[in-house]
Amino acid sequence: MSKRVEPSPSLADQVYAVLHGAITSGEYPAGYRLRIRDLAAEVGTSVMPVREAIRRLEEAGFAERVPHKGSVVKGQNLDELLHTYDTRQVLEVEAARRGAARIDEADVARMREQFELMRSAITEGAVVPYLDHDEALLAILYEAASNPVLLSTIRTLWQHCRAYKIVGARATLDTPGDVDALWRYQERLLKAALAHDAEMAAAISNESLANATDRIKAQLESR
Repeated sequence: MSKRVEPSPSLADQVYAVLHGAITSGEYPAGYRLRIRDLAAEVGTSVMPVREAIRRLEEAGFAERVPHKGSVVKGQNLDELLHTYDTRQVLEVEAARRGAARIDEADVARMREQFELMRSAITEGAVVPYLDHDEALLAILYEAASNPVLLSTIRTLWQHCRAYKIVGARATLDTPGDVDALWRYQERLLKAALAHDAEMAAAISNESLANATDRIKAQLESR
């Protein structure tokens, strides 16, 4: 982790942001031990703001206490992922429907910019930037639904399944012939938004998340 934080009254907030970013980017994978003194040395602070940041990570569900290990990065098991994706499907299908009906041309253009950046990241094999641009594209569409609580809830779900998304995207990049699965739904969603076709956008969102859910179910059945 290369980022260091500067002293300020909100030092714990800054440390939390750094640690949270390391977890959601996959830099700190599930099971990673959050050693207070080591982390304090990495971010350049005393142990107190690190201890407070870890407490907040535990409250938010990104870390958990494990006997004889202390606090570790919390991972979602496949059953939890299945529930997460089921909830995502309920919320994001409706967000896509409402967003496509209301989005303006400027925001469609912003979606297209994120789509091109996403395609570039795929070409470069850059998984985390790919996911960042994918989520940015979707957020523009969902924001057009004019329901900030809906978007905030969806973003929280994205964070909690980010580690799984990283693993899935990397596996797809490593499988010849499957790479188009990383962008085909977004391309279709962009076209639906451009046409203000709310039902088509909802159908594409449903299909995309149903496909992801099927992959999780397949992993559950193979255990």
